Amino acid sequence: MLKRYARTLVALLAVAVGVAGVASAQDKNPRIGKWKLKSEAPPPAINIMTYEPFGKGGMRVTVESKNGEGRETKWTYTTMFDGKDEPVLGHPSADTTSVKKIDDRTTEIVNKKAGKVIQIITNVISEDGKTINNTYKNFDAEGKPTRTTTAVYERIQ
Repeated sequence: MLKRYARTLVALLAVAVGVAGVASAQDKNPRIGKWKLKSEAPPPAINIMTYEPFGKGGMRVTVESKNGEGRETKWTYTTMFDGKDEPVLGHPSADTTSVKKIDDRTTEIVNKKAGKVIQIITNVISEDGKTINNTYKNFDAEGKPTRTTTAVYERIQ
């Protein structure tokens, strides 16, 4: 009787561990980590994006940069990938941002100032998880597109 109880307990524990492992794998966001802008700019210029888990399935984003003259900026926001505007703290030109998941590798980030869209970023993580490609569509005060640029970030952690 004791052996059967022990076998049942071991089997239940194995199932519980297996279910927890599957749930954890499903919740894992491949963006979590630190990313450095691939750039030809000489030091001290640098741009680092840090993605951290936030809440249940969300993400905290922190961007730290230093330009060629050594001027530093740091801004941050959180997202649940639901497309809702969230406050941005410290951004030089945006006061809210919203992020929505397009597919497993793509998100769309909309930056706004005083309720007007100033930039839409398409953020695509590579299949191997080593790079993020951003396409930035910028808009003027009337909402007209001004320019589109791209940037590549490489995983550093």
